[in-house]
Amino acid sequence: MAIDYDDLTFERLGHASIRIETGDGTVVYVDPWNDVLDGQPGDGDVVFVTHDDFDHYDPGAIEAVAGDDATVAVFEAVDTTDLERDVVSLPHEGETTVAGIDVETMPAYNDPDGDHVDEDGSPFHAEGEVIGLVLEIDGSSVFFPSDTDFLPHHESVSADVFVPPIGGHFTMDRHEAADFARAVDPDLVLPEHYDTFEPIETDAEAFVDDLEADDIRVELF
Repeated sequence: MAIDYDDLTFERLGHASIRIETGDGTVVYVDPWNDVLDGQPGDGDVVFVTHDDFDHYDPGAIEAVAGDDATVAVFEAVDTTDLERDVVSLPHEGETTVAGIDVETMPAYNDPDGDHVDEDGSPFHAEGEVIGLVLEIDGSSVFFPSDTDFLPHHESVSADVFVPPIGGHFTMDRHEAADFARAVDPDLVLPEHYDTFEPIETDAEAFVDDLEADDIRVELF
């Protein structure tokens, strides 16, 4: 299902793979993954990748969605030698411009003292392994925190559209994501990264209800 916000159209292709189309037809993908793609659209003008987990950095999916002249921008910590394209490196923290899109990057990780750790007590996503993205597209700001907990530095981030993971286990759960959304205070929340595997199954409708009680618009797309 496509969701419109101003001049932007959002589609969740599945899991954490998002397609955005602008009013002038520019197409942006974030973290495309072959398992949720329908064929090889090849219409992407810009492709962003936040980290090297298999369900976020998938060279085959990048090739499937990217057009011939697409710009591919990947977190600098990811080994992209298996990509047959030039790659724009995204910093761990900072500001840059990619194909005319202003981008702010920020650290994303699981708190080592929190709940999202493996059986050895190590966070599923350690600091330095993942970035979040704030994209300025057609006059709207879109925030992808990626695979992370709700962290202190997130409290100062604002955006028009917020695209948080809500599945828990590997990332924040729906309750933490709702608190995060209240801090961001967006016009629209589009949850992702849930119900793909058993560990990240959640009650997405309850997430909607929690935020709509605070007059925050949420769409399951």
